[in-house]
Amino acid sequence: MSHLLEVKNLETGFQIDDDLLQVLHGVSFHVDRGEIVGVVGESGSGKSVTALSIMQLFHDTPGRISGGEVLYEGENLLDLSERDMRKIRGKEISMIFQDPMTSLNPVLRIGRQMREVLQLHLNMSKEEAHEHAIKMLRSVGIPRPESIMEDYPHQLSGGMRQRVIIAMQVSCNPSLLIADEPTTALDVTIQDQILKLIKQIQQDTNMGVLFITHDLGVVSELCDRVIVMYAGRIVEEATVKELFNNPKHPYTKGLIDSVPKIGANQGKLYSIPGTVPNPTDIPQGCKFAPRCAQAMDICFQKEPELFALDGRHSRCWLHDQTLEKGGDKT
Repeated sequence: MSHLLEVKNLETGFQIDDDLLQVLHGVSFHVDRGEIVGVVGESGSGKSVTALSIMQLFHDTPGRISGGEVLYEGENLLDLSERDMRKIRGKEISMIFQDPMTSLNPVLRIGRQMREVLQLHLNMSKEEAHEHAIKMLRSVGIPRPESIMEDYPHQLSGGMRQRVIIAMQVSCNPSLLIADEPTTALDVTIQDQILKLIKQIQQDTNMGVLFITHDLGVVSELCDRVIVMYAGRIVEEATVKELFNNPKHPYTKGLIDSVPKIGANQGKLYSIPGTVPNPTDIPQGCKFAPRCAQAMDICFQKEPELFALDGRHSRCWLHDQTLEKGGDKT
């Protein structure tokens, strides 16, 4: 069975003078129709760069995709021209960004921005687009949508703006939705509403969702599978149940241990020592080794591959079946 989206060995960097600073290293994963795949990791892990690479949104930036494939329904998006990608963005693949204020044009009314998407991708008349936009705004729980169509973005709250963005991005019934931390700037109550809305739309339309977040609580409630990223690499991939019941990679364990437990009588909250390495100063061997309490000698010398473990994966020497047990520990 072919996947809705399949990313293969994606390599992305940023051009600095004559050098390309690599930030994504051989990233590979897939998203199927009707499933929500979470991507988690600390800031600087490469989550957003992965999304921008899929959408090819590096215009007027030093970002460069240097290798790999991004297959959407079997077609490599990296082979398409910018003109052809514009036909896909918003119609076949839509993206919700962190800050809805930067996604909406502040000098255009909501109605005009909604209509432009529909007229461009669905060839609707202005009147048809207007009616469909009102319908979409109502479907995402916005009251008095006719009035909202005449408002400017600054006249709406953060939660309302994000609902407008969601309505806009799903108005053309895309097959794939990429959500890049869409609830980060919202309060807890509105976050919950937005997450339930995305889940409901996904179930109603059977679209695939790539959900990028740093919040493991969101992942546990929303996602089917999880990809854990660190230093521009996938370090673990598993179903939600597998990941939370039995995390394999020390980094994943650290992330889960860092989350406060309800009802737990704990003192100081655990935190992973150190920080994500700067792309200009990546350590040799396993990139997590300098922060890992279980690091062995080989971890500082050679980078592990993404080992397969009964349907899941972990990039850790602890899971190399050929490595002698109990030896080489630091």
